[in-house]
Amino acid sequence: MSDEKRPEQQQDPPGHTAPMDPHPKDAMEGYEGRSLLTGKKALITGGDSGIGRAVAVAFAKEGADVAIAYLSEHDDAGHTAKLVEAEGRNCVLIPGDLSDEEACRSAVATTVADLGGLDILVNNIAQQRPVESLDEVSSEEWDATFRTNVYSYFWCTQAALDHLPDGAAIINTGSVNGLRGNKSLIAYAATKGAVHVFTKSMAQVLVDRRIRVNCVAPGPVWTPLIPSTMPPEKVASFGGQVPLDEVAQPDDIAPSYVFLASERLSGYYTGQVLSPIGGETHPG
Repeated sequence: MSDEKRPEQQQDPPGHTAPMDPHPKDAMEGYEGRSLLTGKKALITGGDSGIGRAVAVAFAKEGADVAIAYLSEHDDAGHTAKLVEAEGRNCVLIPGDLSDEEACRSAVATTVADLGGLDILVNNIAQQRPVESLDEVSSEEWDATFRTNVYSYFWCTQAALDHLPDGAAIINTGSVNGLRGNKSLIAYAATKGAVHVFTKSMAQVLVDRRIRVNCVAPGPVWTPLIPSTMPPEKVASFGGQVPLDEVAQPDDIAPSYVFLASERLSGYYTGQVLSPIGGETHPG
């Protein structure tokens, strides 16, 4: 985590890493792998930047080959590929709009074809937009948010199940907002609540195949999603309410995905929502 101050700043969606001030810590520098994922093949949606990038690099350091699906941020995706390849692992880049069913199915098929299989699926893409009231949320925006944040998880998971071996892992990205709601991120919070329940339901469905389905629900994390979706003054104060520190970096969150991907570490975990939220507590 970091207490480094952020100036007011804003980008157009979907956001890029290079203009961010300060630059997020997302390359897992100093992280030493222990061969926890040797020989595994992973697909990470939204793997071009932020949490997805840090997860891709961490997986590579643990011995996995990685495919990253992303919208159109080619510069970020290319940099992530270089970080993965620097660890001696293969990286496949798959651009496309995963709010479309065929793009999701194609991303899975490309991963299997180019990497030779699929052992770990990380559903990670998301979009959000702060609002002052429900009246500001159109039906079109509500639908688009669910198509990106929930439907893509459904489509990618459904397609992946034709290829994942028994004992594989699926990890979904949730959010603290799906645990407690958020009055300014109504659609986003609703999708993340759906992701949490989808995780628990799929864990029950796949228990006979020992495919572990878990979720990581982070608190505030400094990624391109923030300056590309929030007004400048909220970017500057983002994460200020976190008890433990100010705001997490992608590097702080990625080890949770390694834990849930590794049979050695989390073989008895399925249907769980792991919450790296910086000390915020919730009843239940």
